[in-house]
Amino acid sequence: MPAARVAVAGVELDPLTEGEVVTRVFDDLRRGRGGHLVTPNVDICRLAVRDAELRALVRRADVVVADGMPLVWAARLLGTPLPGRVTGADLIWALSEAAARHGVPVYLLGGPPGVADAAASALRARCPRLAVAGTHTPPFGFESAPGGVTPIRDALLRAKPGLVFVGLGFPKQDRLIEVLRADLPAAWFVGCGSAIAFAAGAVRRAPGWMGEAGLEWLFRLLSEPARLGRRYLVDDLPFALRLLAGCLVGRRGLTGERTSDRVSGTPRRG
Repeated sequence: MPAARVAVAGVELDPLTEGEVVTRVFDDLRRGRGGHLVTPNVDICRLAVRDAELRALVRRADVVVADGMPLVWAARLLGTPLPGRVTGADLIWALSEAAARHGVPVYLLGGPPGVADAAASALRARCPRLAVAGTHTPPFGFESAPGGVTPIRDALLRAKPGLVFVGLGFPKQDRLIEVLRADLPAAWFVGCGSAIAFAAGAVRRAPGWMGEAGLEWLFRLLSEPARLGRRYLVDDLPFALRLLAGCLVGRRGLTGERTSDRVSGTPRRG
């Protein structure tokens, strides 16, 4: 039985390590079962808190893992710890390495023009046996254009990949995945955000120590202040601080209740 999901900031997260995610995906692929993997970060959680449809979109995914230390810290404060963060930027490498070992073809969907091709070259350089079934960069606004999804669907049906990395940003990528899964039920789809651009080297990734310290957002902000300033400083950072403060207050209240019960001899209910 899979472990129960952990509720944090409007989403329910699977308490899995990166290695366990890879094992789950390839166990399913061997059985002919596909799936949908989501890696929520603070920004995705902020959106999900406000929108019931987005919460449901994440909840329907087969695997949901925390991409961001604030979510790991929040789960710890709530007394339901996660084993650690599992980022889309790391999973694109780990899953591709496993795909090369198991002979599973991959497909890269998303990123600016040329970026998916560059990412495919980088992945093959590290994993020479990796089969890249194809790459595709949808035009801007494809999701609202009549028949805009058709070329994507047709290309995937021709390519027949077992693993599809979709880097179009949340929620666009995950809504598209739900549409495409009906046509490729045996494939795993990974909503990976900027992971394709990271793999291509088109966007620099923060040093590992900054990621583990919860400072990856700061590195990205300093790299792209005009594009990310409002998102990080006005939206995400205040949300993360409120989240952690709320979890801390809630944990202290629970701890105080338990202490009071022990002192008074009153049995806890529930």
